[in-house]
Amino acid sequence: MAQPSVFTEQLTAHLWTTQQIDAFRTAAVAYMDKATAAFPDDPLPTHRIGIVAIGQGVRENSYRLFRKLRPQGTYFSNVTPGGGVAVLLDAVAKRAAGHPEPYAHWYIDGGTPVPTNPRLTQVSWAGLTPARASLQGRMQKIYEAPVWDPEAFRTKLAQIQPAEIGMKDGTDAALNRFQLSLLTEGSGTQVFSTTFVQWAAREALRRAQPLTLFARFAPRQKDKQMDELLAEGQKQKAEFDPQGSLVDADMGAWYTWLNQQRLPGAEKSTFLAWFEDHNEAILVGPAFPKNANSTGAITLAELVSSVL
Repeated sequence: MAQPSVFTEQLTAHLWTTQQIDAFRTAAVAYMDKATAAFPDDPLPTHRIGIVAIGQGVRENSYRLFRKLRPQGTYFSNVTPGGGVAVLLDAVAKRAAGHPEPYAHWYIDGGTPVPTNPRLTQVSWAGLTPARASLQGRMQKIYEAPVWDPEAFRTKLAQIQPAEIGMKDGTDAALNRFQLSLLTEGSGTQVFSTTFVQWAAREALRRAQPLTLFARFAPRQKDKQMDELLAEGQKQKAEFDPQGSLVDADMGAWYTWLNQQRLPGAEKSTFLAWFEDHNEAILVGPAFPKNANSTGAITLAELVSSVL
């Protein structure tokens, strides 16, 4: 099918107008249950790991972090962040070297990515700047049209091809399609980097079911009217909101863990969330007590080693 998004949109509208949506949903769930039972998942070569870094650029914080995740794992309040993001990326790269399956290890960055191992599937906010600018220009013209039709707007987004917004041919076609879908199907992914990272992590887990996922949140621009956000995105003159971004990212870490738990092998998976360049972190997994606190000194490298 050349345009699955358009087909899905049209099918959904048809099911609603003919009052068949409930029956379709019931049939779809029953079909997936039977398909899953008939074709069980192969055993994983190793357990899944999710790593999320939040709060980039925040100096002081009074917001209580990880309030959703704390009941699920062990909260650490005395982490020495020596090495920082490089420690996390090194651990992810080692896992990729040990299990070099395609699209099994992801690095998603809400800002400018740190150079890392080419074995990692990399998606970044900065890397998609030309594509986002092109898409934002299209979106602004539609917003400013005399007649605003949200359904037609969504259809136009679904019909865009990677090359139309500057994604080069000859690169990873599957990854280009994935990145295009992030920008055209997600709500707010075109203008808010925190939303982009959260959605990218969700879709990577859902589609690729990776063994390793490292998502790094970065400051997003301040919330304004959509036409202002689109205009600022094209001019690259956005005002950033590090503290608000920290709150967004904290919730994004929670959603990332939830999405990881929906995958096969969830009972053995581990998850690390860290307040970047600060001393707070949380570990979730079978080896870590739930709703527990640790005040003992520990390094970031030791935390990472405990989830590998």
